[in-house]
Amino acid sequence: MSGSRAARVLAGVVLGTVLGLVELVFLCVAWPACLVPAARPAAVRGLDRLMALERARLSRWLGHEVARRDGGYGFLAARAALGVLGGYLCAVVLFLGGLLLAGGLWDLTWGQAEPVPVNLPGVRIVTDSGMLGLTGGAVLLALGALMTLAVGSLERRLADHFLGPGSHELMRRRIAELTATRSGIVRAVDDERRRIERDLHDGVQQRGVALAMLLGRARYSADPGATTELVAQAYTESRRLLDELRSVAWRVYPTALDELGLRAALAGVAERSSVPVTVHDGLAGRPVSEVETALYFVAREAITNAIKHAGARDILVVLMEDERAVSVVISDDGTGGADPTGGGLSGLARRVLALDGEFTVQSPPGGPTKIAATLPKTPPGGSPDTPEGASGPPGGTSGPSGGVSGAEAGSSCA
Repeated sequence: MSGSRAARVLAGVVLGTVLGLVELVFLCVAWPACLVPAARPAAVRGLDRLMALERARLSRWLGHEVARRDGGYGFLAARAALGVLGGYLCAVVLFLGGLLLAGGLWDLTWGQAEPVPVNLPGVRIVTDSGMLGLTGGAVLLALGALMTLAVGSLERRLADHFLGPGSHELMRRRIAELTATRSGIVRAVDDERRRIERDLHDGVQQRGVALAMLLGRARYSADPGATTELVAQAYTESRRLLDELRSVAWRVYPTALDELGLRAALAGVAERSSVPVTVHDGLAGRPVSEVETALYFVAREAITNAIKHAGARDILVVLMEDERAVSVVISDDGTGGADPTGGGLSGLARRVLALDGEFTVQSPPGGPTKIAATLPKTPPGGSPDTPEGASGPPGGTSGPSGGVSGAEAGSSCA
């Protein structure tokens, strides 16, 4: 710490000691005065003025900005006790250190120092009172300086506890959060790439190999009837290959989400589901693209997990919004036990946290399971403008025809 910074902290502690005495007197008068209704406004005004002085002292001398403006009598009581006690101890140590230092210099300057023998085990040292005074004074002054810095640090911690963290602490936390979410997004992207590779390898590639084998057999077949049959099989396999490609593309990113919005995209998820999925749309309009995409993937992954792992027989998706945030809540009647640290849910959590959202999983053993994601309407660095396209109605139950029930469509959700 630089000398100017240390001097500022010392000045702040000294002012804090004086202000602490004033606060103690005020508290002794204000607390009884609060029992009198006519005196309460004056007590509140005095509290506000002292709080303003405290904020100014913390900002000017201790370099600490506070988030809140009201700390109440509890903060003043704790601050006054710390300021008076800490200031008194620092003053005593610094005074004794200065006194010893001045006495040692006086003895050395005027030749009045007296020999002082110091006997240690196996060692005998003869010094003088002047040197002892200088040494003791320097040690006490250094100790006083450390105590002053410690009191200043305690002042800042006390302000954090009662008034919220300062601007520097908020910035440090924000940087740590952004660093964590950035690395989380990189991991989520890598996981998604692996999933796409598995889908292509296990589905599309296998059907492509089968199609190539059928065409190869048809090419070298000498029997016209067998050739016709092989071509027919190849045609059927090519249709399956196209369906598999569409399914992979839909799992990567459905075009309906961009073209028609979240309501239509979730309706498509419900239609592909093998169990009933009901979507209640409580959004007045379409969220911004990043938020809309995150809400979609949270809902789709939760539905997929409920079908594959929880044995759910009924799934409910609820979309809600308020003035600042948009949220989706997915609940099912499955067996529960969902692991928030698993690959799918942890990836969703990283996606939501990257947009300054909140992601919660409640899944006790035996069920039911409830997964919720809340996202700000304007993501970090985003624009409040909503995406182009149609917006859903302000409320109601959405789906292919009002209430969405995916049981009618026989295919399972991928």
